[in-house]
Amino acid sequence: MPRFGVRELSLALMHRMRDLNPERVEDALSQIGATRAELRAAHTQWTAMAHSSRAPKGLAVLRMALGPQRHSGSRTIGALTCEVARWALPYWPGLELEALVGPDGEVWNLWFVRPSGELRLGLDELVPWTCVIADVAASFPGAIQGEGGAPQHWVVDFTHDGRPYRALFVYGLLQRVR
Repeated sequence: MPRFGVRELSLALMHRMRDLNPERVEDALSQIGATRAELRAAHTQWTAMAHSSRAPKGLAVLRMALGPQRHSGSRTIGALTCEVARWALPYWPGLELEALVGPDGEVWNLWFVRPSGELRLGLDELVPWTCVIADVAASFPGAIQGEGGAPQHWVVDFTHDGRPYRALFVYGLLQRVR
């Protein structure tokens, strides 16, 4: 199996982000010196590992790609307790990729979070790839989070000055606001 590390996992995440923000992904590819072929290859390898019986699963595959987590702990969600692991990735400074892992070792959720806590932002400060779901929820009282139209997509509906908006996220990272 070819090497799958931080760069490859980041490219696999960007592949899904391309669904909603292809321009930002193209800019990122240029900045890091990656090609569209590398982006596709990373996505293909990530998908193949997810379906392979021999590849590591759950938290083990993330540790294989990203190394030891920067943060680990546990979180109770309703009646369930899950393991929390977070890693810093170079392409998203100030944010960390967080995995919520169930008792069986399966990754329940994988998304970006702000480890220092959410920011309160104005509408003009909602810049793609710099904000996470918690930032928008904290910034606009009454915001409602929902599932998006594809895996790892979310939406947050909110109002500002009486006008409705919808923020679109992939892996919990803001992609655009409508």
